[in-house]
Amino acid sequence: MRALVLSNMLPDRHHPERGRFVRDQVAALRRLPGLEVELCELPPGAPSLLRGARTLRARHARDRFDVVHAHFSLAALPALALPARVRALTVHGTDARHPRTRLVTRAVLPFMDIVAAVSPSLVAALPGARARRRALVLPCGVDTERFVVLDRAQCRLQLGLPAHRRLLLFPADPARASKRADRARALARHVDANLLTLGGVDPARVPLLVNAAHAVIAPFEREGFGLAVLEALACDVPVLATPVGIHPAALDGVQGALCAPFELERWAAALEPHLRDPDPRVEGRARALSWSATAMAQRVRDAWHTALSQ
Repeated sequence: MRALVLSNMLPDRHHPERGRFVRDQVAALRRLPGLEVELCELPPGAPSLLRGARTLRARHARDRFDVVHAHFSLAALPALALPARVRALTVHGTDARHPRTRLVTRAVLPFMDIVAAVSPSLVAALPGARARRRALVLPCGVDTERFVVLDRAQCRLQLGLPAHRRLLLFPADPARASKRADRARALARHVDANLLTLGGVDPARVPLLVNAAHAVIAPFEREGFGLAVLEALACDVPVLATPVGIHPAALDGVQGALCAPFELERWAAALEPHLRDPDPRVEGRARALSWSATAMAQRVRDAWHTALSQ
């Protein structure tokens, strides 16, 4: 089976982390037998997509793909320029919820043989009852080879972080308002901890940052999936998160984790035992493996096979 995966999340020097989850899924798909998978990443923004559609058409004019699979609805527009037996779209969040991109999503859904979202809650947010009925849940998954338990002291040393300071990690770009960095800052002040943040961080450093922290805190207002929480669990690092995306399912029953609406005092109380421990850990890796990049790639492959057989 020959497939082309397309996204509008091309990284640049300011955002080297952009689109890493799509690249992780493509890498996992390439490890599966019987698949030949190409990846095309376009820069974000409408002008880039228009140029991308022309480039794609020129580059692949003679190619025949079994599957063309777009990540994010805007990427589905240039994907329509290519011939394919099956067209697929995975929606990740804002493309189902933002007023403008939701219009694009509604427009392209009828042309898709496979409609997918990264979580059940996002399936429920898709425009159109028919799309919601036929949608699949196809997340990208966590790279459990990169996100492993690492020595906390060594991670801090390698990152140049203080050896004995209380450290919390906010696993998102603070500029994204829906992730609520204001809550994270208030919590860090309340418990007298330093706050580390992501956004513009080299992906190779992220596993070090996760393992360096006493806990990962995700007080998000909205979340399409919840990859950051799974990455922390894969490292056995304590996690506190709001009940959005897959957070409730991922954290249910994990001793030492908290999934609850953000309340400063409650979250501070849940953090305190971890902050007193020089090397706090939870038993989270087994849970994260349920959403590994390999397991999720197998689900995508099965969806492709089913659509092609129909």
